[in-house]
Amino acid sequence: MSGLMGNLKMTRHVCPRNCYGACSFIAYTNNGILEKLEGDPSNTYTQGKFCAKGYNFINYAYHPDRIKYPLIQTKRGSGDWKRIPWEYALDIISTKILELNKRYQSNLSICLNKYSGNLGILHRSVENFFDGLGNTTRVIGSPCWSAGFDAQYYDFGNYETSDPSDMENAKLIILWGVNPAWTAVHALPYIFNAQDNGAKVVVIDPVFTVSAKKADYYIQIKPGSDGALALAIAKVLIENNQYDHAFISNYTLGWEKFKSYVLSLSLKELSNDTGIHIDTIYQLANMIGNIHPMFTWVGFGLQRHSNGGQNIRAINALHALTGNIGIPGGGVNFGHEMTQKFTSCNCSHDNQNRLIEVNRFSDSLSTLTDPPINFLWISCRNILNQDPQTQNLKNALENIEFIVTVDQFLTPTALQSDIVLPTTNFFEEEDIIAGYWHHFIGYNQKAIEPYYESKSDLEISKLLSKALNQKSPGFCKFPEEGSISHFIDREFNEEIYELLGINHWSELKNGVKKARLPKTSWSDFNFKTPSGKFEFLSERAFKNGYSSIAEYRKSMTPSEKYPYWFLTTHSQYRLNSQFSNSSYLENVEKEPIFYLHPLTAKAHGIANRNKIKVFNDLGEIEAIAEFTDDLPKDIILLYQGWYEETKIIINRIVPGYSTDMGEIST
Repeated sequence: MSGLMGNLKMTRHVCPRNCYGACSFIAYTNNGILEKLEGDPSNTYTQGKFCAKGYNFINYAYHPDRIKYPLIQTKRGSGDWKRIPWEYALDIISTKILELNKRYQSNLSICLNKYSGNLGILHRSVENFFDGLGNTTRVIGSPCWSAGFDAQYYDFGNYETSDPSDMENAKLIILWGVNPAWTAVHALPYIFNAQDNGAKVVVIDPVFTVSAKKADYYIQIKPGSDGALALAIAKVLIENNQYDHAFISNYTLGWEKFKSYVLSLSLKELSNDTGIHIDTIYQLANMIGNIHPMFTWVGFGLQRHSNGGQNIRAINALHALTGNIGIPGGGVNFGHEMTQKFTSCNCSHDNQNRLIEVNRFSDSLSTLTDPPINFLWISCRNILNQDPQTQNLKNALENIEFIVTVDQFLTPTALQSDIVLPTTNFFEEEDIIAGYWHHFIGYNQKAIEPYYESKSDLEISKLLSKALNQKSPGFCKFPEEGSISHFIDREFNEEIYELLGINHWSELKNGVKKARLPKTSWSDFNFKTPSGKFEFLSERAFKNGYSSIAEYRKSMTPSEKYPYWFLTTHSQYRLNSQFSNSSYLENVEKEPIFYLHPLTAKAHGIANRNKIKVFNDLGEIEAIAEFTDDLPKDIILLYQGWYEETKIIINRIVPGYSTDMGEIST
């Protein structure tokens, strides 16, 4: 709750970034200036701390490169920007929308491309605004986690995770493709507490990460072969009769078919595919067969492969086989939407929008002709840094008549726009934030006034709706008026109030609330599948064109022409392209670096700190090389980020392949 502490005003906040943390903290302002941040102890997950990025939020709020006013570019990509009033910007945008509607007799030439730059509930006003236009073109899906969510849907029927503190009840913790020491630091105390209580921690990852160095065991696996490892372990356990007969009998469907399939697999072939020696597979299987309960945290990286959904289904099946579901300290934990019960997150719309799969956006821009996309609105995204095949995307954008980007900085995407609208950060707006890893929901208070002429997504949506309706009454159904409280009221409903155990959302001003969810997911064994059981055999998967059971499908692998994996994992100090222009990076990440094994470098005559080029058919990027034994010899690693000074965009050489699943979840 806001209050006075000396001459400081205190406000509570929740970080809206796409991150495991959704950190809670307290801000102190003095005469309207943000001066101090500290962790909010009311959140027992973040426990009064935030990550390395959070400590730079004050500098980020007052960054000199933030966009102060609406800008128009005389020629797209020229860099010749002119400041314009908001009224003029909205007049140009609304006139273009109406002109396209008249030209094509529909709004399908108008496209929205928005994703996860801000996960605040009120930022869904952008989608709601476009709903108010009727049928438009939408970019849907996720470049991030859809395949994994689909796998959870087929096997469990829904996306649920245990409270992170449930790790303390585990006797075996498997960190499978996740590096919490860098990307989820608040979970580390639970892991360390479990270790102190005798639990063993195993990290399975292609990279010998900081988390792996803190574990009891490290398994270095070939990228994309995680399903092969899970099935190999399952085969050993089945052959040794080390599976939970009671759980399988009472709570699963399709066991016999899955069992028969697994027994038909060659352990030698699976071992070769994973790069893990058979003896190691036996040792890991012995641990899993004898140590209960087992808590597995499945990271997002291992499902970003052409077989990603099947990888997750195999890991799910391994837990069902061993009865490590629904018991304290057990389960498969990927991500959840249990706290996303807000009205705009769950309402169904009557619109018949034209849909574009997110990883096929650049291709779709070239192929959609009836009508073509001639107006693009980009919000909470930096597509020319984060989308694949960025050069192809940049070329495709040139054919769009008008592009509007809403952002705080002139990102690579903003630089290729016609109009850029400055938006607020979360210190400058009110919002509601829910986590997708922990179970807390919080109210983000407004601490300071918007930076110069910045406006929130909600305010922009209201103003543009008003501008459209002044020119063409009734054209847009999005509300032109309404206070912040009014819009938050609309988002809350009986279900979310019941989940939080409160009567009104204003109670969140006193601190975050933990949703009243089971500490252990699926503890009632009431699965949301058609059978009500965990489904080794999923008819829904089969009807959608997939194998009914968790089969191993090989991932795409390096070729003779291009013999190396190129991994772009998360940095400790960046979040995708966010924070890349933070001043503190000058001391910790001064330049982009290719990391490679010393023997790989030796084979190519590369000395440490040489500048090298990494290339494929899509293009090339150049950076400094550094040697590390933390990688296998066939992997080159470059941490994600938008490298402002060097202009390196990693996705220039990343093709836009799709995962095997992901149509259901967004």
